[in-house]
Amino acid sequence: MLALPASLRSHEPIKYHAFTVDFIIEMIHRCFTKGNFNSRKGLNGVCSVHEYPGTFLGQSVRFKVTSVCGHVMTLDFIGKYNNWDKVDPAELFSKAPTEKKEANPKLNMVKFLQVEGRGVDYIVLWLDCDKEGENICFEVLDALQPVMTTPRGNERVIYRAKFSAITDTDINNAMNQLGEPNRNDALAVDARQELDLRVGCAFTRFQTKYFQGKYGNLDSSLISFGPCQTPTLGFCVERHDKIQSFKPEAYWVLQAKISNCAGDSMVLDWDRVRVFDREVAQMYLNMTKSTTETKVESVSKKEKVKQRPQALNTVEMLRVASSALGMGPQHAMQIAEKLYTQGYISYPRTETTQYPENFDLKGSLRQQANNPYWSDTVKTLLAEGINRPRKGQDVGDHPPITPMRSATETELGGDFWRLYEYITRHFIATISHDCKYLQTTIAFNINMEHFTCVGKTLISPGYTAVMPWQSLAEEETLPICERGDVFTVDEIKLLEKQTNPPDYLTEAELITLMEKHGIGTDASIPVHINNICQRNYVTVESGRRLKPTNLGIVLVHGYYKIDQELVLPTIRSAVEKQLGLIAAGKADFPPVLEHALNIFKRKFHYFVDSVAGMDELMEVSFSPIAETGKPLSRCGKCHRFMKYIQAKPSRMHCSHCDDTYSLPQNGTIKLYKELRCPLDEFELVLWSSGSRGKSYPLCPYCYNHPPFRDMRKGMGCNECTHPTCQHSLGLLGIVQCVECESGVLVFDPTSGPKWKMACNKCNVVVHFFENAHRVKVSSETCDVCEAAIIDVDFNKAKSPLPGEATQHSGCVFCDPVFQNLVELQYAKMRHPMHRGGGGQNRRRGRGRGRGRRPPGRNNPKKPKDKMAALAAYFV
Repeated sequence: MLALPASLRSHEPIKYHAFTVDFIIEMIHRCFTKGNFNSRKGLNGVCSVHEYPGTFLGQSVRFKVTSVCGHVMTLDFIGKYNNWDKVDPAELFSKAPTEKKEANPKLNMVKFLQVEGRGVDYIVLWLDCDKEGENICFEVLDALQPVMTTPRGNERVIYRAKFSAITDTDINNAMNQLGEPNRNDALAVDARQELDLRVGCAFTRFQTKYFQGKYGNLDSSLISFGPCQTPTLGFCVERHDKIQSFKPEAYWVLQAKISNCAGDSMVLDWDRVRVFDREVAQMYLNMTKSTTETKVESVSKKEKVKQRPQALNTVEMLRVASSALGMGPQHAMQIAEKLYTQGYISYPRTETTQYPENFDLKGSLRQQANNPYWSDTVKTLLAEGINRPRKGQDVGDHPPITPMRSATETELGGDFWRLYEYITRHFIATISHDCKYLQTTIAFNINMEHFTCVGKTLISPGYTAVMPWQSLAEEETLPICERGDVFTVDEIKLLEKQTNPPDYLTEAELITLMEKHGIGTDASIPVHINNICQRNYVTVESGRRLKPTNLGIVLVHGYYKIDQELVLPTIRSAVEKQLGLIAAGKADFPPVLEHALNIFKRKFHYFVDSVAGMDELMEVSFSPIAETGKPLSRCGKCHRFMKYIQAKPSRMHCSHCDDTYSLPQNGTIKLYKELRCPLDEFELVLWSSGSRGKSYPLCPYCYNHPPFRDMRKGMGCNECTHPTCQHSLGLLGIVQCVECESGVLVFDPTSGPKWKMACNKCNVVVHFFENAHRVKVSSETCDVCEAAIIDVDFNKAKSPLPGEATQHSGCVFCDPVFQNLVELQYAKMRHPMHRGGGGQNRRRGRGRGRGRRPPGRNNPKKPKDKMAALAAYFV
């Protein structure tokens, strides 16, 4: 949850000060509440609003606290430029206008902010203290400033709170040191958003249409390109190429095993380490194998230190979460954000590894003094004095990630506890002492060949007491001996080994490479890694290693063949530096954006002209679309069978006409009773999301080429406005959806004996009349709610109708007989015209308004408590 503050003037003499915050309500109580505290839900039903009296700038005010949910606005192309079929991707670099749209229209966030902020006097913004947070600040201001009270003269009314943790101290300090939102940081984010939108969409649209039109088994619904995503994939494929090109080489190692009279044995390491010539290795073996005794040449002891870790930043947290905890970076980041919003840890997005001089390390440590998992270590540190953390890097964003309050496994549980435990142990380790140990090296001479054995003896565990996985292994200790001690040579043997190829990159290694080359930010790195997984470019193998798929490999090799800068990290790293200049106020937004877009525009045109180079690689790995899939339904043009291609994106292809037809995704497709569309003679197919979900027939041609003006591409028969077709909305539509504004509940005639109707817009599914022999939508409508009358016919043995009747007709919403045949199970269905009474005679001839909002629907009468219930499922 993100934060924003604003103020609201009332007709009373008191001023209202409203602000949105990102922390728990208890914090507000502790920090600011001095009177009555009222809470309610806002008009969008998602964001809460909390009001209470207090003081601000030395005057009495009434605070209003609410929140936003991530970005309020998102950048997109204007309507017509979102049509892939009608817009040349090259136009997206400069000609296509962009606009800010609500990021989540269903939340009505702009309206919500304006309603709550109307007449406000002051705004205090409590968004996340990073560049994205600054950008959201200005999105909030764009919504609120038009409805604020006009400031007097040069009166300052907009404030920015800077904080790194959700604690009483941090919140109060932030409130006492209010600043201003940073326009330059926000502009840097705007530039990155527009650059990624234009470049990503242009390349993605061209690649997707070109290759999916030629190959049938790519198994990816989108052949996407991203200025950060593609170099990320490039790192994975580069490691794959090294593995494939690796040629193992044999080498030999001389190993000696010795023991003393006390029975202590040691395995010695050969000082030459290894040789790659078999004959040379055999010579050394022959020189030493006849020796039966050896003396200790020297014993050296040196005290060494294993340094405690530096303070924790985001990248290191993600690395450890992947390598040690088995969590993907995006999953780990989501958990960290929730721990932060609940007040358990400080802000989890930071590149800094050095605590500021005034950071209260002891205060944070005292929070853990009574935690049963590490209380002994903490109490010892507090009593003996903490050790100053190692010097790290301060990039000026946020302090390192730090636990802010104590927690237990019972309190958090699962991955939340595992990540919190690591963060806390890491923090305690940073202010603990280094681990000290004595390293002993014993040297031996066996017939002029030198061998050594190295052991470690613990002096002080230091930080490893709280991070035991980094402690010294027990087998690293050696027996006590002195120079001249005699040992028996028990065995000398020659070991033949082979050099090994590198393994596939782990997520942790990939994160390191991305950080090193400036690909993404601490916040976006998890997103880029998740994207290449979602696009089926890599798969996550055992040990969270990333193995590229054929598609990922071919794409990267194709980029290298055409323009290696498209996949190398250099160009994106340079762009990030330019964006950093915008944030620092050293460069202007328009020229930086224009320069970067011009570079990628030229590269795009060259890529399009040279795509045959990548196509040659595709031909080797993937099958032509005409040779993919299985025959399913007949084409309406040539009347030959079209093939159904099940691999993502699923589609139909007619090899005779060389036409490809898109299909609905994420479901199953089968032939629909060999019935044909009355408009084009194409055989219908049935799409289904499962037995408890939605299903509807569709014409492959109409789905891609809407036959009527009021239809859009991607509509099935359940949205078709054909006036007489038996599969259309006109004949099977029942009533406006009970959940969404624009949908219609459409009867599914294929669903028997577990009959259902489903919304043709949203995911509402209504089950009714189970085990009925026949269900039919009548041509008549209910005179109360204008829903279609349903004719139901049961077998006599299974009829639930009163009086052993087998047939009944009525409105599923108003007919009392039907009320006992449908039950509410999951989603609440509130039909605006529900009645407890009503009967089967309340009907009239069907009008043209089936599926449209009936007259008076905007002001429905309040339904009675006893409503007819519907069994509904969101799928």
